[in-house]
Parts: sequence; structure tokens; C-alpha cells
Amino acid sequence: MRITKIEAIPYAPPLRKFFGSGVKLGFGELKNIQFGLVKIHTNQNIFGIGEISNVFSPNGGEQCRKVKDILQPILVGEDPRNIARIHNLMNNALEGMEPAKAGVDIALYDIVGKALCIPVYQLLGGKVRDHINLSYSIMFGEPDEMAELAKELVSDGFGTVKVKVGQGIEKDEAVLKAIRMAVGNKVNIRIDANMSWKTINEALETLKKLEPFSIELAEQPLADYDLEGMAYIRKHSKIPIMADESVWTPNSAMKVIEKKSADIISVYVSEAGGLFRASQIFSMCEAANIPNAIGSMPETGIGTAAQIHLGIAMSNLQYASDCCGSLYYDHDFLKKPIKIIKGRAYPPQGPGLGIELDNNIFKSWCNHINS
Repeated sequence: MRITKIEAIPYAPPLRKFFGSGVKLGFGELKNIQFGLVKIHTNQNIFGIGEISNVFSPNGGEQCRKVKDILQPILVGEDPRNIARIHNLMNNALEGMEPAKAGVDIALYDIVGKALCIPVYQLLGGKVRDHINLSYSIMFGEPDEMAELAKELVSDGFGTVKVKVGQGIEKDEAVLKAIRMAVGNKVNIRIDANMSWKTINEALETLKKLEPFSIELAEQPLADYDLEGMAYIRKHSKIPIMADESVWTPNSAMKVIEKKSADIISVYVSEAGGLFRASQIFSMCEAANIPNAIGSMPETGIGTAAQIHLGIAMSNLQYASDCCGSLYYDHDFLKKPIKIIKGRAYPPQGPGLGIELDNNIFKSWCNHINS
């Protein structure tokens, strides 16, 4: 089997609004999101699809050009089953741009799964669990609005809610108080600063104020590069610390492990460069006795399916995960939606990723960029 062509097509999925406005969180408001569809064709009439999902710069649309101009010329003619070799070729040709590589990687796994008539999770080691417990993010808003959404999520079966913080100590405290009162004591509440706290003192002061609300963990309290500051906070906070934006590739995960900067590490398919590299990070963390969760960009249906396949196969996944990115959009573009029931995500059935696109919806998302 050989790769004959690689397509990379930008599209703009429609983010849902929260509390009557856009998605607002610690590092700013998410605007004008562009992702990319990667479609790899082979000489055996088997194709695979992947997703370039990135809310940071360069966005998915810009990274599509890297796939077409840099990765396609070196990958055409390669056997798509040689995933490790292809990762080496991509890394040698293109520095960074992990979401672009992830789009290619996901499509490769989709091809191999289809060729062997098995789901992607079997290629990653097989089932460890039947489903993934989910967390859902509550974006910035007023305390009563955020508490009402938390209550709705718990009614829908979510056992973990992730509260975006960074609106100021007093407002964050009011938000957490309202949410804890709304959901009771049996629901896990975690917080996510998204790098919004500028100093160690600000982070520790806020964490101290939020301790009474039984916080499960605090995600990325400082800038992604401040690993020593993260380690200091971890040592002096009663709330466990999860690294998120600090971890992209296996190399960055190793730095977090070496600096002892986190109690938990969040792994992304997009930021790692795909399923192959993400599974490596899981193995590294398992060896270091650091548990994992899976983070979200948030992906649409393709990337969400890839996340779920990963989580089904990773033994070190010990925390509820953000594998429900497709729920953050007005609608998805899969013919059959991802199965999410009572705060649990289930892998799509069928070979490869087990998904199929609704081309009419996809075309409308592409047209939105060009309009």
C-alpha cells in the first residue's frame, strides 16, 4: 500500500455561545477558529481522515499549507502503515506544527484500521476500558450563570465539571461557591487557569481561597514555560496541580517530569503530534508514576473520535477527560454523532476511526471561511 495524495482543507466549525457571548477563558476569547481536514489517499482505494485542531497560532487553516507544501511531497509514495517512519520524516522536514502532524497521524491510523478491519484502539494496544469518563468546561460568566450550567451538566450525568478561573480572586471565589452549592458534594470540581495567573503569589493566594470548595485539581496555574514556578506551587498548594499547556511533545512532557512540575499530566492528540506521540507520553508518565487525563483543543468529531480511541487503550488514564470537544459546537459534521451518554464517551463502532463525514455540513463550514 502506498500514499498517492494528501489533501488538507481549512474549515471553520461554529462554536456555541456561552451565556450569550463567545468562549472566554484565561488566555482570552476564542475567535475565528479555523481547523483543517486531512485526507490521505492510497493506491488501494482506502483513504483516511484526520483533523488539524489548534486554537493557538498558527491556526489549523494555516497549518493546512504546511501539510500540502512540506509534508505531502515527502510522504507520497510512503507505506501508510509505517507510522513510526512517517513521524521521523515529518519531524525532519517540519519543526513544530504538531497539530499538522497530528492530522496526518490520525488519518494514517484510520487507514491502517480500515485495511485490517479493526478499530484504532486495537492498534494502540486494545481495550483497557469500555468508555471514558468526561469532564466539561464551564467558560467565563457570572457566578449564577456558571452555576446553572454546572447543575445542567450534572443532571445530564457528568460527574466532573471543569471551571475556568482567572476572573479575579473575588469573582473566582464567588463562582466556585455558587457551583459547589449548585452541584453538591459528590461531583468533582476541577479548575483551569489557562496560564492566567501572572505570579506564583497570585496563584497560591487564589488556590488558598478556593480550597474550601473541595477542588479535585488545578490545571496550568502559570505560563507554559514556567516549570520551576509550577513545581513551587505544587509543593506549597494542597490542591493537586495538572500540567496542560506545558505539555505538547514527548520532549516537553519529559521536562515537566524532570522538574516535578505536576501531579497529573494532560495529554493532547493535537499538541503531541498525533496518536503515536500521545501514546508515548502516556508510557513516559506511567513509568514516572504520574497519572494522565486527555485534554481538548476543542476538537470536532474527527479529533474527538481519535481522543476516545486513545483513551480506551491507555492504562494510565486515571482522570476524567475532555473527550467531548464536539459538544462545544452548534452541531457536528459526522453522519453519526459520537456516543456520549451520562457523562461518558464511547468509541465509534467500525474499522479505523469508525466515523463518516456529512459532506454537506463540511462544505458549509468551508464556505464560511471563504465568505
